[in-house]
Amino acid sequence: MSFKKQYLKTKPICKVTFKLTKEEAKNADSVKLLGDFNGWDKSSQPMKKLKSGGFTATVNLDKGNDYQFRYLLDDNEWENDWEADQYVPSALAYEDNSVVAV
Repeated sequence: MSFKKQYLKTKPICKVTFKLTKEEAKNADSVKLLGDFNGWDKSSQPMKKLKSGGFTATVNLDKGNDYQFRYLLDDNEWENDWEADQYVPSALAYEDNSVVAV
């Protein structure tokens, strides 16, 4: 799991590309990236599945903010990004949420 940040020079936006390998996704058929940036909406578009079996998604985020997020594997198993900028306790569960700081 990892993400790559690309700051735009002309706008206060950071393009963040999230990636999971097939193994990190636990061979899931679908993965959704849910977080503050999409209202944790489980009906959000799934991440793009790669030929390798991994997944990727790019999100434009406003600079100067922290965003909590998690991955939802096959609509039933939550997974953190273990290379996140930090972790914070979830308000809804006894687990942490991943955080990306832009």
